[in-house]
Amino acid sequence: MAAEKAPDTYGITAPYADELNDDITHWDRVGEFPHDKWKPLQRSGLFTLPFAPEYGGAGRTLTETMAALEGLGHTSRDAGLNFSASTQIVSVGIPLQAFGSEDLRGRYLPQVTSGEAITAHAITEPSHGSDVMNIRTTAVREGDEYVLNGGKMFITNAPVAGLFLLYVRTGKPGAFGLSTFLAERDTPGLTVGEPLETMGLRTSPISEVTLEDVRLPVGNRLGSEGAGFLIMDYVMKREVLFSFAVNLGEMAHRLKRVVEHATTRQQFGSAIGKNQAVAHKIADMRIAVETARKWLYDTGLKVEQGKDASLDVAATKIVVSEANQLTARHAIQIFGARGYLTGTGIERELRNATAGSIYSGTNEIQRNCIAALMGL
Repeated sequence: MAAEKAPDTYGITAPYADELNDDITHWDRVGEFPHDKWKPLQRSGLFTLPFAPEYGGAGRTLTETMAALEGLGHTSRDAGLNFSASTQIVSVGIPLQAFGSEDLRGRYLPQVTSGEAITAHAITEPSHGSDVMNIRTTAVREGDEYVLNGGKMFITNAPVAGLFLLYVRTGKPGAFGLSTFLAERDTPGLTVGEPLETMGLRTSPISEVTLEDVRLPVGNRLGSEGAGFLIMDYVMKREVLFSFAVNLGEMAHRLKRVVEHATTRQQFGSAIGKNQAVAHKIADMRIAVETARKWLYDTGLKVEQGKDASLDVAATKIVVSEANQLTARHAIQIFGARGYLTGTGIERELRNATAGSIYSGTNEIQRNCIAALMGL
């Protein structure tokens, strides 16, 4: 008897489109995390995908998880919620499964796969941005505990998160001086700041996280002392693939919407898509979407197969984020005055797309990585 084929993951959030897209303009305007929209994502099983069944996971592969997140981007017009969802999967769950002790996995992974605990990882610091080699937040071992002091900035999901993965310094500056710890939100000394107002992705809250004499058991460390950079590299590859798979779905939906508009909107006696200036923009959008798709899934397969994909991940991040910005700019130009109105959501997509060249390591940092890998 043939083995039963696992269902496609792309459409798992599609049945929840009405709930996810309810009153998008309101939520963007108030800039708050829409807690009620987290619930359909929990019911869809999105948060279970890449995790082992013994922790409530669905045991799906990296590229199957990417497909589900691409489907989310196509279904949901709330790019902030989409970004928080991809962060939920990758920030704590992915490193916990790969590097956590059996005790930590048993205690916390079921909370991640169910979506009961919203999660965040704290890497960026106020003075160093993407320069992780110079992280200054420290963890000093005292017996069976570590004492953490320092501060983190621009932490996605922090205002609503219950679990934090903290990247801190336990040794000298450099790759082998970092370690990673799991902390619950109510740990004494861990303080989450007020949400910071942002230009785009306004429903994905970010804030500062301050650590003042935070005491964590040695057992809350992921991997060995000094393994923090290795864990971060593992996580960041998947963060890029997951977050920007969402963008691919958002771009594909945008292209579909622009084509519908260009074939139905009449000016000077014909559809505006007959105008070569408009048609060329739409052709460029199609090229951008398909180029992003090739980079994402080729790189995803390479990571899945355990091949060296450092250059590919950096290039994918640049290609997809810049494709997202280009397609958003073309869309607002093609929609004209209607695109400039907040009610159509086109201007919101342009604001949301701006963030992609900044988070997960700026595009300038990614180009530095590529140049370094080329021996420059």
